[in-house]
Amino acid sequence: MRTLRLRFPLLVAAATVALAVAGGAGIAQAQTKVTIGKVVGGDGFHVPTYIALDEGFFKQEGLDASLVELQANAQVAAVLSGNLDCAPIPSGGAQAALSGAEIMYIVGESLKSQWTLTTRQEINKPADLEGKTIGLGRPGGADYDEVQAVLHRFFHMDAGKDYKVISFQGEPERIAALSNNDIQGAGLSIPHAVVAQQTGLKILLRTGDYIPRAGGTIWCMKSFVDQHPDRVRKIIRAIAKAVTYFRTNKAGSIKVLEHHIASIKNDQQAGAIWDQLHNSFGAEVPKDLFRDIFQSRRLTMVAARQWPADKPLPDTEKFIARKLLDSTLKQMHYVPTNLSAPTKAD
Repeated sequence: MRTLRLRFPLLVAAATVALAVAGGAGIAQAQTKVTIGKVVGGDGFHVPTYIALDEGFFKQEGLDASLVELQANAQVAAVLSGNLDCAPIPSGGAQAALSGAEIMYIVGESLKSQWTLTTRQEINKPADLEGKTIGLGRPGGADYDEVQAVLHRFFHMDAGKDYKVISFQGEPERIAALSNNDIQGAGLSIPHAVVAQQTGLKILLRTGDYIPRAGGTIWCMKSFVDQHPDRVRKIIRAIAKAVTYFRTNKAGSIKVLEHHIASIKNDQQAGAIWDQLHNSFGAEVPKDLFRDIFQSRRLTMVAARQWPADKPLPDTEKFIARKLLDSTLKQMHYVPTNLSAPTKAD
C-alpha cells in the first residue's frame, strides 16, 4: 500500500511525481505500475480508490498502484503533463476537456453529491448565514459549485451579495476555522462533516438532498487509454470490486476510512461515515450525471468568460471510454448501484 504525499507548487509537484514513480523501479516487476491522484487529507468521493489499494484489488488485477497525494489542480496538471496516469478530479478534467485537452474518463466512484454545509451551532437555517463567511475550496471546485448552487437555487442566496467566501484547499483547515469562529459555515464532504459534527459543529444541509452528482470519476489522457486498454480494464475491475466491498463490509471499510481520511479519529466516526455513504458509490457512470459534470463546469467557464454563453456543450460521451467501461462491468457481472433520488425539489 503506497500513498505518496506531495505538497509543492504546481510545476514542482508534476516533476516530483515523475521522480516518485521512477524511484519505485525494480519493485514488483511482475506487476504493472499505475499512479492515481489522491486529494490532500483524503475525502469521501474517492473511497473506492482507497479500498482498492488497501484491500488488494489493484494487486489482484496485476497492478502495482500508488496514490499520489496532491492538491486537485496539481493532479490535473500532472496528468496533462504525463507525470501522473489518472486523476479522480472530474470537474478539473471537464474544464481541461472543454479547453481542448484529449482526456478520457474511465470509471465512476461517487454517484451522490457528498458535500454538506456545516456550520456553528448558532446557525439554524441558511438565512442565518447572511453577512457571514463560508469556507469553501477553490472557485470552480465541486464543493464551491455545489454549495453555492444549492444556496442559490433553493434559498435565493448568492456569494458576494448575501455571504462572503474564503477559499481553503484542505477540509481539516476549514473545521479548525469553524471551531475558532473565523468562519461561520464550511463546505465539507460527508466524512469530514461527520467528524466536525462530533466536535460540536452542525451539518446544516446536505447537497445530496438537493442535487445528484457524479463525484470522483477517474480520468486519464486519451493516449493512455488508447495505448493501454488492458490496464484500463484492470483499473475498472479493481474499482468495481471496491464499490461492491464497501456496500457490505463495514468492519473492513472502517479500517480503510481511518487510514486514508485525515479527520477521522476513531471507529465510531468511521462507522458513522460508512452508515451514510456505503450505498453512494458506483463504478458505472450514468449518462445524465456525466453530462452534468460538464454542464456545471461550462457555467463556471461562462461566468469567467472562458466559454461563450451561447455556445452549447459538445457531445460529452466522446470524453468517456463508455464501451470499455460497460463491457468490463458486464463481463464481471457487476451489479449497478440502486441510488435514491434527491429528496428536495426546486
